[in-house]
Parts: sequence; C-alpha cells; structure tokens
Amino acid sequence: MRNGSVQHRPFFRVLVANRGEIALRVMRSARQLGLGVVAVYSDADRDALHVRQADQAVRIGEALPAQSYLNIPAIIAAAKVSGADAVHPGYGFLAENEDFAQACKEAGLVFIGPSPLAIEAMGNKAGAKEIMKKAGVPCVPGYQGADQSDEVMLTEARKIGFPVMIKAVAGGGGRGMRLVTDAASFPDALRSARSEANAAFGDPTVILERAIQNPRHIEIQVFGDSHGNAIHLGERDCSVQRRHQKLIEEAPSPAVTPELRAKMGEVAVAAVKALRYEGAGTLEFLLDASGEFYFMEMNTRLQVEHPVTEAITGLDLVELQLRVARGEPLPVKQQDVRFSGHAIEVRLCSEDAAQDFMPQSGRMARWQVPDSIRVEHALRSGAGIPPFYDSMIAKVISHGATREEARGRLIVGLEQLTAFGVTTNQAFLMSCLRHPGFARGEATTAFIGAHRDELLAPSANAAFNTALAGLLLYVTNPRAPSWQGGRSLAATFPLPAKVEIAGHTHELEVTRERDGGYIVAADGRQDKFEIDQLDPDAIRFRHDGVMDCAKFLRDGDRLYLQHRGIPLAVTDLTLAAPKAAATNGGDGKVRAAMNGRVVAVLVKPGDRVTAGQPVMTLEAMKMEHVHKAGIDGVIAAIDVAEGEQVTTGRVVAEIGAG
Repeated sequence: MRNGSVQHRPFFRVLVANRGEIALRVMRSARQLGLGVVAVYSDADRDALHVRQADQAVRIGEALPAQSYLNIPAIIAAAKVSGADAVHPGYGFLAENEDFAQACKEAGLVFIGPSPLAIEAMGNKAGAKEIMKKAGVPCVPGYQGADQSDEVMLTEARKIGFPVMIKAVAGGGGRGMRLVTDAASFPDALRSARSEANAAFGDPTVILERAIQNPRHIEIQVFGDSHGNAIHLGERDCSVQRRHQKLIEEAPSPAVTPELRAKMGEVAVAAVKALRYEGAGTLEFLLDASGEFYFMEMNTRLQVEHPVTEAITGLDLVELQLRVARGEPLPVKQQDVRFSGHAIEVRLCSEDAAQDFMPQSGRMARWQVPDSIRVEHALRSGAGIPPFYDSMIAKVISHGATREEARGRLIVGLEQLTAFGVTTNQAFLMSCLRHPGFARGEATTAFIGAHRDELLAPSANAAFNTALAGLLLYVTNPRAPSWQGGRSLAATFPLPAKVEIAGHTHELEVTRERDGGYIVAADGRQDKFEIDQLDPDAIRFRHDGVMDCAKFLRDGDRLYLQHRGIPLAVTDLTLAAPKAAATNGGDGKVRAAMNGRVVAVLVKPGDRVTAGQPVMTLEAMKMEHVHKAGIDGVIAAIDVAEGEQVTTGRVVAEIGAG
C-alpha cells in the first residue's frame, strides 16, 4: 500500500533508469559523490555512450519503450542483478510513475525522488489541480472528471468553450496534448491525444483546459527534504515551444519582476510543504499579459531544463536529489539562495524544422561540440539516432552576466557545434535567438507560430553557400586536379553539376582558372574562390577579399557543409538518374515521411478520399504524425499493418483514379 513516506538509507550504487544525455548527466553527479553507476539499455541502445561509460550496464528489452525503458519488472531485475541499491529515474519514461516508485520501495531500493503518494497526487494533472484549488492557487478552468467517454468529453469541451487544450493526465513533454479550435475537429484530436499518451506513458486518460491565448510559460523549481525544509530556486521561462514542447528555456524570465517571483515562489513552497514533498519538483504556470498566473501542473521530477537554474544559482540539482534521498537536510536555506546573471538553454533536436519539425533518425556521421560552452549530450561521430525515442539529442547552455551576453554566447556556441549526417534544428534555433522579438525578451508561447516564416527564411548567404557547395564537390572529387597545382597555361573547361539543397535543385558550372582560382556559376551569379588550405574536414578560402572558412564532410554523393554556423546537406545529382516518381504523393502513393511505427490506418481499400484527407498515422520519437492523401481518388491498397515499423520513403498506401 502506498504511503507518503520516502525510504532513506545510505546507498552506494545507483542505477539510472533512463538513456542518453539524461543518464550521463545523472552519472556525472553520482560519481562526484563517490557512487557507482549502472546503466540500462534497449536493443537499440546496445552501443550507446551511456552504456559504455557506466560501471555496469544491463539489457532490459527490445527497442520500443514499452518493451524496455517502461518495463518496470525488467528495470527492478536489472537493479538486483547489478547490485544497485538505489534508482534514479532521470526525466521522461518512468520518472513520474508512482507504480515504479512503489516497486522500487518494495524491492528494497532507494527511489531518488518523491514518495509514490506524492507522485500520484501531483503527477496526475487532474488530481493536482484539485489539490491546488483547495490550497487557493488559481487554476485554468477545465474538466478533469472520471467519465472519459467521447460524448462527455465533447460536451465538457463545449461548456469550457473553444479553443480548448486536450492534455494527457500523466507525463509531460507535450505528448498527448492537442489544441482544438472547434467541435468538428475535436473527436480526431481526442483519439490522437489518447493514443499518443498511451504510447508514451501507458495511460490514455486526458483532461480538458481552456486555452489561454499567448501566455508565458513560467515554472518554479522547488526542493523539499525529509526534515520539513522546502525552498524554491526561482523561475524559468519556457515560452518558446513547438508542438507544445519546449525549445528554448531561460532563467530568470524577462517577464517576472522580483515581486512576482516572490509571490509565485511563495505559492510553490506552500504547495511543497502541504504535500510534505521530498526531492526536486517543478510547478508550472501560465502567465498572462496582465500579470495573472494560473497553475497548470506539477512535474514530480527533475526537468530537462534544470541546467539554467544550476547556472544562475551555482547549485548541482542532481547532487541535491541524491543528498535528499540519503536523508540529509537541504544544504541551503531560502535566504541563502542567490541568483547570478542569466542563463539560456536550447534543445538541439533531430528534426526538420522546414517540414513541420518532422523527427529525423539515422547516423550522426560527424559530431563535434565546442569547449567554450556547456553541452549535455550522449553522442559521438558515427552514433546512431534511433526512431523510437525523443528527438532531443543535446542541450546547449550558456551563462552570462546579462541576458544579452548569454544570448550572444549561445549563438556563437551553436555556430561552432557540428552535427553532420542527420537533419537537426540547429539553424532554426539560431534564427530564434537572433530574432528581434526574442532579443527584446517578448516571446510568448505564440512566438514560433507568429514568426514561423521569418524563422524559416533562407539564409542571406544561401546563394553563396550553393556556390561553396559546388566548389567543395569539385575539389573533393578524387579525380579532380589538385587545388595546389598553382597557375596553369590555360583554364579548364567549365564542368557542369547539379545539386539538391533543402529540396531545391541548382544547376552549376565550376571552372578552374589559369591563376589557380575557381569560378562557380550558379543561380545567375558568379563567385570566385581562391583556396588557401584544404583539409579532410575543413576548407580555408578567399572570396571578395575576405579570408573565410567552412567545415564539411564528403560522403559519396552527399556533402555536409557548415559555413558561419549554418549547416547544409547537399546531394550531388550530376550523375543521378531522373526520379521515377513524385515523392509528394502526387503519383497516388502515400510514403512514410520518417522512420516510424504505424499506429492507425484511417481508411480501407475501396474508400474514396480527397487530397489532404488523413489516411494513416505514424508514430516516431514519441509523437504522432498524420499522413494525408496527395490526390483525389480511391484507396487501391494499404501496404502496411498497424504496429508495423516502416522506413522513410516506404509506400504505405496507394490511391488510384476513380
């Protein structure tokens, strides 16, 4: 039976029930306290960095989370066989699962987190709102009833008034969350939210909330211990989001005054004390333009964005978790908490921002991070990024005396980071950080939606980068004359080429000049380059009197290029055969847009469909993605079954004329 107590006793070996950068982050602090560390892994993570760097690692199942990282018996068994006497859940997966905390307790393992009762009370969004209402904390109006029938949910949504938010009652990270603007689209959104929530957390239950337009997303970091102490560590502003998932977080918030911080902190600490809460937690609020704030939920775990709080407080939050779990009192009191400077974090994700943030999986051919900035990751060159887990592959964190200093350092850090082989949101993040609205501290949760076209606009150097790509394809060709040949008696004949960049095809001509320089003609312009140095992974050149440089990786007919921080993936089409069929569905074939798993087939052979009609839903990296018909017609064939894993480009449905 669950109770409100947390088991305290000394422990010496910690099993981290998570993966990737999360596991490595926890291991680092555990080792600093002299503790041994144990990793767990799925078949997809057999060679992952967190496995290689742990003292021991135990296989817990197949690739899908339900078969591994959500498999409670397998994780408990792994702790037993490895000799671990404590379990840290990280964040995500089972971090807010009261059954897991209880299972650890019953197995005699110290669970590094709050009690099962506290997780159950606050990890459940519906229950948390009721507790907060009784405590006098303002909450967003909504429905969190036990009757989850489609009819009742639609009725309650109409009572609340559209637009409404559907939110998974368990978990977080934007999974199982949908913004619905009208009653007609509510049933499909409800089904999709339930399916996504069940896949991510094992619980399809949802609640409804009134959608507050254009708020700030503000969260308060709290800590409690077994001695009755409770503190807050200030706020984080997590307003810049896509797909209801945070993308940029910062502390302190540009919108929070000292008076508002004190008020929100007081509310948060009161909640922690009322719950007799132990460990790290976060209370999340919506802050409207008038300064009113509304409680949304409490995350009974460490947050992804905890490094920004660490940066401005000088505290190691994982170390605090470990100490509290050992029964020690918090080493800092509220009056001793000091905030220094400003910190900003961005989430580097394997996704294509230009394609509605479609998740990307594959092989990271080259991975390099700068030493000048904090980067939390679990990657190395050649590492695989599987399609089964979250798309976040790294966090980049800056700290400065001022917000502007932190912003500048973060931009430079992103410019210096290299991620070749898998499409990421690196350039999009830099666009966000450089945007005048973000620079002024004005971003709300509507920021990306309102400025999407600007943020996705091609780089001002796009034409130049096309020419640079042509030059690199020419000089890195094994049959090309050496760039070090110097002057020659005659120039070479122009060499034609065709490349594809970001879905656009470019015709080029590259000419070697008799003075040793190169002329690249592309897109109606000519660029002259003089190569100063050419290494296997970088080029230094002169252009228009400026010495410049770029990083690159040549991989067959693929060229990865990064100039002034902007990454490009270039495909050499010069010798490629013409494409046999369209890839946008215009040929009647619906193709998988990513590696993923079929979770819903929405039509059957013989059904008449119209262009844009949903025909299938795939799940990749814990998010659902609807695939639509490209033309009007009749479903001729369904080529996959529900539950099947498919690869990018696989034909999943065929539409014939009719």
